[in-house]
Parts: sequence; C-alpha cells; structure tokens
Amino acid sequence: MYYSFMKAILYYGPKDIRYEEVTVKPPEEGEVVVRVMSALTCGTDVKTFRRGHPVLIKEVPSGFGHEFAGIVDRVGRGVTDFKVGDRVVAANSAPCGECFYCEKEEYNLCENLDLLNGAYAEYITVPARIVKKNMLILPQNLSFDKAAFCEPLANVVHGAERTGVKEGDSVGIIGIGPIGLMFARVAKLMGARVIVAGRNPQKLKAAEEFAHADEIIDLKKYPNPEKIFKEFSNQGKGLDVAVECVGLPEIWEQIFNCVRPGGTVHFFGGCKSGSTVTFDTTKMHYGDIKMLSVFHHTPKYFRKALEYIASGEVEVEKLITGTLPLEQLEYALQQHIDGKAIKFLIKP
Repeated sequence: MYYSFMKAILYYGPKDIRYEEVTVKPPEEGEVVVRVMSALTCGTDVKTFRRGHPVLIKEVPSGFGHEFAGIVDRVGRGVTDFKVGDRVVAANSAPCGECFYCEKEEYNLCENLDLLNGAYAEYITVPARIVKKNMLILPQNLSFDKAAFCEPLANVVHGAERTGVKEGDSVGIIGIGPIGLMFARVAKLMGARVIVAGRNPQKLKAAEEFAHADEIIDLKKYPNPEKIFKEFSNQGKGLDVAVECVGLPEIWEQIFNCVRPGGTVHFFGGCKSGSTVTFDTTKMHYGDIKMLSVFHHTPKYFRKALEYIASGEVEVEKLITGTLPLEQLEYALQQHIDGKAIKFLIKP
C-alpha cells in the first residue's frame, strides 16, 4: 500500500528541528522510494543541529539525516536493478562521473556531489544517480540496524586506506566518537598497533570492546597526549600514523606533535568553517612529515564498508547507545551534546 503522507523531521535552522507530517515525494525516472527501517544519529548531524552546515543543508526547511537502510517501497520509470520489497542501503551521495575530478577518479571531490538528506523520516526518495551508483541490496542475513552504518564506515575505510596504514604501524587516534572508534577498528584489521585517547568513559569502554585498541589513554588522567603517545609508539620515536577525529584546530596542532619524523598525520575531523592552524615548519619539512585530510567516501569504499559489516569484522552494533522513535530525535541529539551517546538507532 502506497502512502502519500509521512512523519518526518524537518530542519529549519540551528536548534530548530520539527516533527511534522509531510508529503512523500513520488519517484521520478530512475528514483526509488525507500521505507526507512533504521536510521542513525551522526556527529555531523549533531554539528548541523547546533550551528548549521554550509554543505549539507543548502535550503530550509530541509529533510534531515543521512544514515539509513530500508525496504524499496516503489520504483520510478526505468529502474531495473531494484524491485519493490528489496532490502537496501543507500549512500548519501554519488559522483557524476563526468566532471574534472571524476575524470581523475577523485570521486569524493565531484563538482556535482549533491548530498541526500531525509533519513529521519518514514520514507526517503533516493535520487536516480544514487540508485544507479550507490544503492546496494543487503545480504539476506544482515539486519537493517547494522546496514545503516555503511555510510559512516565508508568514510573511515576511505580515510584509512588513503592514509596508507601498514601492518605493524603504531597508529594513534585522538577523538573516539563513532568515527574515531571505527577508524581504530579498521586500523586494527589492517594490522596496526592502535592507541586511542579520549575522555568519555562510555567511549573509552567502546575502544576496548568494539575497536579492540591495544592501548587506551584516558585524557582525564594523562592530559598530555604527546608524551603518552610517544611512550606507547615503536621504540618511543613517536607515532607512525597520527589521526585527529575531533575537528578542533587546537587538536589538529596537538596531534601534529605526536607523529615521528617520516610519519603521517591525518586530519580526519572537519573543523568549523574559517578555522586556521599553525604548524612548526621546521618539524614538518626536516622531519619529512606527510599530512593529509580525506573527505567523504566513494562507491568503492561504500561497497567495502558493506563487506566489513556483513563479514562481522566490524561489529557496528556495539556502537548503538539505544533505540528511540523518530519523534525523540531532538532528545537523542541532546544526549550526544551532553556526552551520553555514541550512536542512537532511530526507528521511524
């Protein structure tokens, strides 16, 4: 049975989200309407709720949320790879394949990368390009709850592979929200010796039980991560790879000082627009330090993320703090702000 109206969360501005009844957008050519079975809260959504987002939200009111999995409810003309009833997960974007960056296979930098919002709703209409390039049928035994983690994990898998993590590397991570925790887990699967640092007891516990980190640093007890990271690194030289997953300029600067000469610094956490940082150029140049910052995902990494989850190698369900109905989304976001959540599962 098709429904014309649905309950959804609409974003009107910072600290202004509303639970409303809205029209379900009928699928146009190539599009698919998905009944959302599981959606997840995300650090980016928390930031957007608090202060807006220059890329994610381009006009208001807007649909909100972008991590989800569900069931195909109806299909538009020309859709041949999916049918009503299929269990699917979709990314929140797909590259055009034709622009300057796509021709260089830098698909995450696509000039026509429209980001899909609207997962905090009973239904979401997936654009044709995403249906074609970045929507996948779920393995039969994979739950919607786990599959909804594909989008955030795809970002992490992209970042970890681009970093060039090698077996035996000492990898240090500051910031153990869900992204930092997933980065730690993937680095472990790549054979690294993983050291994480954070302050939140709930997340420190997840670093052990989910990420299986080798060393877990409570920054309430050891406020100087530079010293402790160096102590835990190979031969005390400093980290082979240092990863920032907070998104604060002062932490970018701090993590830079944790890496050894010849090492790599990955600034994975996005800072507020207009932020600036300062580095010691002597350390950077004569220390032969590599620096990078990877944004977003690509179809390749979206598929790799699904493989990681389906195989059970990344037990994403361990990151779920609790399950809430759609109308309690604002409460869930506030729990994040108060440091009492890793990920909430939202059930429309």
